[in-house]
Amino acid sequence: MSASDGASSAERSGTSMNGTEDVDSSPVERLRLPNFHDRLSLRQQVADALRAQLVTGQMRPGISYSAPKLAQQFGVSATPVREAMLDLVSEGLVEVVRNKGFRPTTLSGAELDALAEIRAMVEIPTMALVAGGCVGEVAAAVENLRPLARQIVVAAQSLDLITYIEADTEFHLRFLALHGNPVLVKVVRDLRARSRLYGLQVLAEAGKLGQLAVEHEQMVDLALSRQVEPMRVLMTQHIAHLRSVWAGDAGVSE
Repeated sequence: MSASDGASSAERSGTSMNGTEDVDSSPVERLRLPNFHDRLSLRQQVADALRAQLVTGQMRPGISYSAPKLAQQFGVSATPVREAMLDLVSEGLVEVVRNKGFRPTTLSGAELDALAEIRAMVEIPTMALVAGGCVGEVAAAVENLRPLARQIVVAAQSLDLITYIEADTEFHLRFLALHGNPVLVKVVRDLRARSRLYGLQVLAEAGKLGQLAVEHEQMVDLALSRQVEPMRVLMTQHIAHLRSVWAGDAGVSE
């Protein structure tokens, strides 16, 4: 039996392998999770929501999370939550804790620096290329990103970090997709999922996250006016936030 099979069996029964009652180390407070009881593709939607929880630090390393308890908060059965968590295991975002559930993995400051460096190497020149070729259908697609850019600002101002992360991810991936390289988009999606932005809560509460979020609509404006070099400058500044004001104490070990 694999570790994941052990975790699944134990969670279904509510007992450990030796028949004793599990000690659930999930945090007492409820996570701010969306309710999916009337929605399709539960496994993917749950996985996306949990990724956002991991990135913002709502789910923290060192704490085990039970699939049945998370399922109660989502308003779904434990099966899609367990499947989603196992997807996150395969991505290296969480690990199986035998008889307890799943625990977020830890990233060092050096690892987070490396992720930010790769994102800069990929995203800055790609966004510049999109700006340089922003005509016709590409320009229309860029303009269609404006409502999403404004949604990011609203989410930041209302302290809704999960919506902020989800909208921010969609914005950047759709923008990058206009370059026409789906492999690049997948690479960036994976890099973003592995990032940790524990400083978002403090920034949002201080009213500063909304100020930084306006950079998204500035990207739209720069692309539509085909300003290549200003786009490079803005994207360099934007990604620099990853390991300065946004990261907080995410790099907990070196």
